[in-house]
Amino acid sequence: MIKKSGLMIVALATIVASAYAGNPDRRGQAGAQELLVVPWARSAGWIGINTSTVRGVEAERMNVAGLAFTKKTELNFSRTTWLSGTDIYMNAFGLAQKINESSALGFSVMSIDMGTIDITTTENPDGGLGTYKPSFANIGISYAKSFSDRIHGGATVRVITQSISDVSAQGVAFDAGIQYVTGPKDAIKFGIALRNVGTPMVFGGDGLSARGTMQGNTVALTLAQRSQQFELPSLMNIGASYDLYPMGIDDYKLTVAGNFTSNSFTNDQYGLGAEFSWRNIFAVRTGYQFENGFSTEASRQNVYTGLNFGFSVDAPLGKSIFGFDYAYRGTNPFGGTHLLGVRYTL
Repeated sequence: MIKKSGLMIVALATIVASAYAGNPDRRGQAGAQELLVVPWARSAGWIGINTSTVRGVEAERMNVAGLAFTKKTELNFSRTTWLSGTDIYMNAFGLAQKINESSALGFSVMSIDMGTIDITTTENPDGGLGTYKPSFANIGISYAKSFSDRIHGGATVRVITQSISDVSAQGVAFDAGIQYVTGPKDAIKFGIALRNVGTPMVFGGDGLSARGTMQGNTVALTLAQRSQQFELPSLMNIGASYDLYPMGIDDYKLTVAGNFTSNSFTNDQYGLGAEFSWRNIFAVRTGYQFENGFSTEASRQNVYTGLNFGFSVDAPLGKSIFGFDYAYRGTNPFGGTHLLGVRYTL
């Protein structure tokens, strides 16, 4: 039964990866790029290659199947300094709740803080007309279920909004994922996650309209411009991991993981990483991700250089756990991306 289930997962991964093969010719044709950002510090520490191992709140974004492993209640908050020097910050909040022995619900909110920007026009290119504040946010609701002690699955519905004072766009995205666990001590794990599949988005609003008069006519008219719709950055993650116990005891665990990302609107990506943990109290992790043309700066088309690392500290508080997470992602240019997160688990 285990072998048959494993073969089914491998076959499904092969079929879906072929359908969602990377397409560099479509680069730049998708919007809502914030859906590609890893907002959680633990996952970002090894560049989000934890498709097969992610658990709890963070699974809602990386692979929703991992939400099924929620023990009772988990709260998570993360603050991201994105591309240091740009003054752009991201905030993420998530809640996971076990609802019965095999199922869990999840809720998450992610927003981007770009600060305030001066209003300029062709007549006033230097500003002086006030400021506006862009708003980028998405809200996700998830459900995950353990179908057996080996197979787990889930799905997410995510609402996306982007707006300024007089122009906005909305969309809906769907995620789905499965995880398969096998081997002694559940050491072997596989995961498949389909993300950001949904409706096209299009901008509209008063900001795309202008009032004026036609030549020889005194009647004021309103001219509305149409905005081209854009697709969501859909992708498929396929990952596997293996747990090792180098000291021969459960107190020390080394997890090695690999991940393949098939992007619909850019190059495919490959990632490798490892995490070492001690007594589920302290953990360090690192990851490296690469793609075609990544080896030289002249051909690189990604701001991230591939280098990532992070750590976590979990402090038991009676039956609860308070956790602190940090992650760093190397970039060129800018000063890297830093993530800080806190967790509370009941």
